[in-house]
Amino acid sequence: MGNTGKRIKLRTLLIGGIITLFFLVLIGKVFWIQVVDANTWKEHALELIDRTKTINAKRGTITDRNGDILAKDAPAYTVAVNPKLIAEKEIEDEVVKGLHNLLGKDEAGLREDITSTTDKGELRVHREVRSEGYKISQELKDQVEEFREKLDKEYGAKDAIILTEESKRFYPENNLASHVLGYLNKEDDPVYGLELYYDEKLKGQDGKMVYQADRKGVEINNSTVDYTPAINGKNLTLTLDDTIQFYIEEAMKKAVDQYDPISMTVIAADPNTMEILGMANMPNYNPNTYWESEQEDFFNHAIQSIYEPGSTFKIVTLAGAVEEKLFNPNATYESGSITVGGRTISDVSRNWGTITYLDGVKRSSNVAFVNLGYKMLGGEKLRSYIDKFGFGVKTGIDLPNESASPIRELHYAADIAAASYGHGLVQVTPLQQVAAVSAIANGGKLMVPHLVKEITDPNTGEVEKVEPEVVRQAISETTSKTVSGYLEQVVADQEKGSGRRAYIDGYRVAGKTGTAIKYIDGKYDHTKAVVSFIGYAPADNPKIAMIVVIDQPNDPTVGGGTAAAPVFKEIMSKSLTYLGVPKETASADDTDESKVVSKKAPDLTGKSGKEARSLLLDQGIAYETLGKGSEVVKQYPESGTALQPGQRVYLLTEDSDTMEVPDLTGESLRDALEVLTLLKVGVKVEGEGFVSEQKVEVSGEQRTVVLTLKPAKETVTGETGEDVLSSEEAEDVNNTEANTEDQKSAETTVTEPADINELEGTTAEERGDN
Repeated sequence: MGNTGKRIKLRTLLIGGIITLFFLVLIGKVFWIQVVDANTWKEHALELIDRTKTINAKRGTITDRNGDILAKDAPAYTVAVNPKLIAEKEIEDEVVKGLHNLLGKDEAGLREDITSTTDKGELRVHREVRSEGYKISQELKDQVEEFREKLDKEYGAKDAIILTEESKRFYPENNLASHVLGYLNKEDDPVYGLELYYDEKLKGQDGKMVYQADRKGVEINNSTVDYTPAINGKNLTLTLDDTIQFYIEEAMKKAVDQYDPISMTVIAADPNTMEILGMANMPNYNPNTYWESEQEDFFNHAIQSIYEPGSTFKIVTLAGAVEEKLFNPNATYESGSITVGGRTISDVSRNWGTITYLDGVKRSSNVAFVNLGYKMLGGEKLRSYIDKFGFGVKTGIDLPNESASPIRELHYAADIAAASYGHGLVQVTPLQQVAAVSAIANGGKLMVPHLVKEITDPNTGEVEKVEPEVVRQAISETTSKTVSGYLEQVVADQEKGSGRRAYIDGYRVAGKTGTAIKYIDGKYDHTKAVVSFIGYAPADNPKIAMIVVIDQPNDPTVGGGTAAAPVFKEIMSKSLTYLGVPKETASADDTDESKVVSKKAPDLTGKSGKEARSLLLDQGIAYETLGKGSEVVKQYPESGTALQPGQRVYLLTEDSDTMEVPDLTGESLRDALEVLTLLKVGVKVEGEGFVSEQKVEVSGEQRTVVLTLKPAKETVTGETGEDVLSSEEAEDVNNTEANTEDQKSAETTVTEPADINELEGTTAEERGDN
């Protein structure tokens, strides 16, 4: 019994010792972790439970000058697969076939996705289907959802395919102005255009949220949250007018169909500010599906193509000669040909004989301009005017990758002579030409072209306005007006004018044709040419300057007057009508009623918004859409009503008293009252004449619009002085006011723009090209 007791006691001591030692070791370890190595483990713990969530900034929208959206962020969806679940359900073939049919990705690539494993060799639970399944559209997402439902119904495997919501860049007008806009690729990187040039302003700054969560990612209650808000990107309001852009691209399509050129370019600008109203190239591309286009479709010829301009460049020589008081329009010279530096330069016709220099300008005589540039101005002065008009250097437009070809010194007689009529060492871009002709139009100021009118910060509401920028005074205002008069005769003279096919009844047009033979493999190839027309209107008060360039039309016999001038005419006539630029009223003894056609408001009620827009754009009628509906429920003016030049048609797409009040500036009181009555709002009127300002006042649920009216003369000019308008213009305005207080300016007729003329079989002299 004694020995047994001792053994029990020893066991007790041993067990107690072991337990005591265990607790001592445990306490020591806890002490080490909590005290000695506390910082290390604290950092490790924080690392395990801290989570960071990125808050994506919204990229800024891009709109035209009237607020129509050209680029914005839109919902998108990314497709992923669950390889582990697909294997468990044994539905590899079904998933591969289904996604191949929906997304277009090859089956081999899809099998790699659905068999993807981790570094440990385990099947993944999430694998994105790149790149075909990345940021798909809502329409395609709906089709993938249907496929998921089918998998769920047949195999209980809906989660074999996963859809995550994101956003992507969307271009509502598809190809419209694609070279101006550029695009975002599938990695959200900007490529080309304004998207690239203004990326820092558009993209904003992502925010983040740091929070504490458990191993499963669930946020811990009462945990500390560190929140940094996202700063959304700034919005761009462009100088572009999407209606004018539409006119440009529609006219270009017809010309491309007819002449099948390598490329075609049109640029329209306000010559007084160098705001670009429209810029387009053919071929172009759809930024929503950019991967379907060829590489050459992305080239912006308007700012990147360098070419010998030909006769459109004669404007510079003419301006220099007038500025230096060397041009006498009534002086005569012998046309036909001239030899300079061992090279003979010929006119398009050798049958003109002795003619005046003004006739030489009208006919685009090479000999006339060699005399002006080489003999009268000389190489040094000619070169100085080439520099003054901005050739040889970039214009500074807010687009990436602008080109400029430095122009070498004009040392040799042949080089000086060739430069006088736009060949040889003279290399230009279409945009440089537009900037130069705008200087002729606006009183002699060379200006920097620009595409962005305003930059708005949505976070603060601050608006940065882009002001017009003058580079230099290239020529005097007097010279500008004189040259404009000569260029107007190039178009107006229907017998001698090389630009006569750009004539628009009711508008004074100034312009110049160009046909430049292409220099290929060390020599000029007379079967290939760049044909163009450049000009502006109205010549006495320019609103639009424009160039049309057609590179290598399929008919080598056509020139700028035949191919490019009619395109200019179509775009310009529609655009001036759309802008509400009044036509000159026909004289009392003008009995040729076939020259004018009155427009009437078409019947749009019941049509979809898209149908109504297309119909109005085709007829050159300005419009404004009110409401968010998809169908026109009412319109003003009613169908069949005769429209004044530039008068808007208002399309109501919903019958609601909450629709936004449109900008009625410039409208007659009658039209403003009719529109506001349709919107069911009250009206207060101050003054007489036409709407110059408007203000919306709200009292309870009733909205009232206060309209400030001014007489027609003040509305048109923004001034009240009697010397603002010419006597002829003042008489027109006064007659209008006397006629009626509620009518917009003088009632003038609207001429339909002519189609491109069929001129096959005409001779070079009949075409008037050079």
